Amino acid sequence: MSRSVSSHRSFGGPFGASPGFGVLAASVLGSAMTFMDGSIVNVALPAIGADLSADVAALQWIVTGYMLALASLMLIGGALGDRWGSGRAFVAGVCGFAAASALCALAPSAVTLVAARIVQGIAAALLVPSSLAIIAATFKGAARGRAIGTWAAASAVGTAIGPVVGGWLVDTANWRAVFAINLPLAIAALFFARGFPPLPRTPGGRLDWPGAVTGMAALGLLNFGLIAIGDGRYAVGAAAIVAAFFAGAGFLRCEHRAANPMIPLDLFAEPGFAAINLLTVLLYAGLSACFVVLPLSLIAGHGYDAVVTGTAFVPFSVLMGGFSRFSGGLAARTGPRLPLVLGPATAAAGFLLLAFSVAGGAYWLDYFPGIVAVGIGMTITVPVLTTAVLDAVADTRTGTASSINNVAARAGGLVAIAAIGLAFGGRPGAIGDPDLIILATRRVLFAAAAIAALSAVTALALAPRRNDAA
Repeated sequence: MSRSVSSHRSFGGPFGASPGFGVLAASVLGSAMTFMDGSIVNVALPAIGADLSADVAALQWIVTGYMLALASLMLIGGALGDRWGSGRAFVAGVCGFAAASALCALAPSAVTLVAARIVQGIAAALLVPSSLAIIAATFKGAARGRAIGTWAAASAVGTAIGPVVGGWLVDTANWRAVFAINLPLAIAALFFARGFPPLPRTPGGRLDWPGAVTGMAALGLLNFGLIAIGDGRYAVGAAAIVAAFFAGAGFLRCEHRAANPMIPLDLFAEPGFAAINLLTVLLYAGLSACFVVLPLSLIAGHGYDAVVTGTAFVPFSVLMGGFSRFSGGLAARTGPRLPLVLGPATAAAGFLLLAFSVAGGAYWLDYFPGIVAVGIGMTITVPVLTTAVLDAVADTRTGTASSINNVAARAGGLVAIAAIGLAFGGRPGAIGDPDLIILATRRVLFAAAAIAALSAVTALALAPRRNDAA
């Protein structure tokens, strides 16, 4: 029988004034650390490549290794948190993330760095769902809404400031500081976690380990195959992609037969749910690829400092953080279809604008307009996308639906970043060739524009016209 959890009506006040403050501080620090790490690395890639003699394929693995583990294991990480207790899962995730970050900072080779990034992703798969579950279990009523809003805002800020902080650290210290900064954040999170109240455990059936293993195998083989083809190893890459399809079929079979599947397949029979997730995969694929190649083009292609490159994306973050709530109001008046067509179409226009202008190298003339257009498109889309996912299913299944959509976004980004090497044509020494970097960036941006346009077409054809709550 689960133990009861006290309800905290407030989380304001100084240190120790409210038990809820410590819960919120720990959860925010832990989750923001993982979200920041997802974006902070991009501006450090040129420096990592130069210091570790890493080629494009190695740099891709440094990014996708983290994404692979997180996307594959986040759902089962949430289930483990329910089984162990969210507090224990959170502490384990923070400790694992800190240890992996230290290994990243000390990595003597690209292979070691990739391995440490995968461990970071595994730890984050425990940390992220447990941090939100702790808030949900600790706060009740209006206080829960304020606490979740604070958590979401801090996560968004962590993602937004990641490139800025990363650029500053690379320029003032070196790329290793990008990972070492996680250590004081982890220590602070563990300090506040000492005040966690007793949290309930949820006994349940067997965990879906076969689904987790086959799902990770499918994504991992697809990631390996795309990177290998981009690196010029065509036979190996093609064999891996074929194996990925077999692993994917095995995953679907596991989910169909499992008593407690990570991804209940019947959800995709709900009107609009499959379409919304397809749109999510496509849109985040284009966005993720764009946000990897643009820093490369600025630093290695045009010679910008890392800190300047990091601040180049602030307009995107400002738009997302400051204006997203207005698009929710638009959807309430028009239904989700219009913003889900208009948003991706605007983002596609931004990608296209960047593709035509990126060779110029002048930020305000060649980068800023396209980044703003992409930011406007995503600001229109993301809140509506989240609402449409929740509206597509019954109220009792919104948590599962939201988690699946989160995984869909990460999986789309993972596959897109794995395919970036195709734009470089498998040429050695690409990181040291500014002209090739600009050419590859243009190719990726044209592909991102096409993918975003396809997501708009998907919404036009399949997205629901109205907000029909399940």
